[in-house]
Amino acid sequence: MPMPPPRPSTERRDRVLAQEVGQIARALRAEGPQSSDDLAQLVGARFWDPHQFERAMQAAISGGRVVQHNDGRYGAV
Repeated sequence: MPMPPPRPSTERRDRVLAQEVGQIARALRAEGPQSSDDLAQLVGARFWDPHQFERAMQAAISGGRVVQHNDGRYGAV
């Protein structure tokens, strides 16, 4: 039996997360490696939903778009 399609709210959350991951990667490519606080400021994360920046960072790292350098800063891949 086939699975039903995801609920629209799930699709929206996934789309928003993908956009935020893209923002993070673009900011790092444009500005170079950043600390988490500086990166959050660059992308305007204070206007995002609570804890969304942390979720987007986790998705960006696990998706291979962002790496954490030895000095603790994050960079684009």
